[in-house]
Amino acid sequence: MEPAVVPRESQVSPERERQNIQSLLAGASVELSSRDPAEIDACIDLLSPGTAVFISMPPGQTYHGNVALAARLRRAGFHPVPHVAARRIASHDALDEYLERAVGEAAVDSALVIAGDCDRASGPFETSLALLETGLFQRHGVRRVAVAAYPEGHPRIATSVLESALAAKKSLARRSGLDLRVVTQFCFESAPVLELVARIKGHGLPVSIGLSGPASLPRLLKFAALCGIGNSIRALKARPQAITRLLVEAGPEVMVRELARHPGSPTAGLHFFCFGGLVRTARWMRALREGRFELTEDGSFRVGSA
Repeated sequence: MEPAVVPRESQVSPERERQNIQSLLAGASVELSSRDPAEIDACIDLLSPGTAVFISMPPGQTYHGNVALAARLRRAGFHPVPHVAARRIASHDALDEYLERAVGEAAVDSALVIAGDCDRASGPFETSLALLETGLFQRHGVRRVAVAAYPEGHPRIATSVLESALAAKKSLARRSGLDLRVVTQFCFESAPVLELVARIKGHGLPVSIGLSGPASLPRLLKFAALCGIGNSIRALKARPQAITRLLVEAGPEVMVRELARHPGSPTAGLHFFCFGGLVRTARWMRALREGRFELTEDGSFRVGSA
C-alpha cells in the first residue's frame, strides 16, 4: 500500500472551527465503561436518542451480562453495540446463543468484533476474522460490524499482520453482505490517528476515531497502560502544559480541536471511551452539541457547565 497522505491542517475562522467541532460530535458513539445500570437511565436526557453505545466485555463480564445491558440500553432509546471478543467465546454454540439472544432481547443489529486481549482463547476462536467466517452474524441479522484499528500499533501484533487481517475482513464483508467499519483505539495525539485514517481510506472503509472521554489523569494513564498506549503518553508527559490541562480539565479538547482543523480527513465520526463514567462523558458531549464551549489560545477549548 502506498504511504498515507495526511490532509493538511486548514486555516479556518474561529466560527468555522466551532462548527467543525460540533459536526464532529454529530452522531458520535460512546463506549460503556461502567456496569452501573443507573448511569444508562441518567443519560436519557444527555445523549441524543439513538446514540450508539458500545458495550465492552472486560474480564469477568459474560455475554449474558452484555445482553442484559444491551436490552436496558434499547429500552432507554439507545442503539446497543455489544463487543464480541473471539478469545472469550467458548464455542460455536456459545457464539450462536450470544447473537440469538442479543438480537431477540435487545434488537441488536450491530457489533464490535475483536480478538480480545486474553493470552489464550477460551474456545476455538483466536481472531475476529474467525468469528466473522462462521456466518452467524449474517444469519442472525447482525450485518453492521465494526473492527478495531490501532493508531500507535498493537503491542503484540505487527502492523503488516494487522493490515493483512483488515484486507481479509474487507474481502469477507464484501462477499457476505456485511457493512464493515473501523473504530480506532484511543491515543493522545492527532498525528498517528490521521495517518491511520489516511491508510484505511485505501481500503474504502469508514473510520470512527476513538478518543478518551473526560476523566482524571491517573485514570487515563491507568487505562492507557492497560490498552498498550505508548508513544502519545510519552509525548503527553513531555508537554507540561498538556499535563496541567488534563489535571484541570481532564478532557479530549486538544485532540478534538486538532481533528476539527482537518475537515478533509475521511472520518465517520468520533467514538468516546468513557473512562470517567458514561454520565460525565454524556454531559460533556451535550455541552459541545449545544455550543456551550469557547476556543482558547492554547489550542484547546473550554466547555461550559452542563
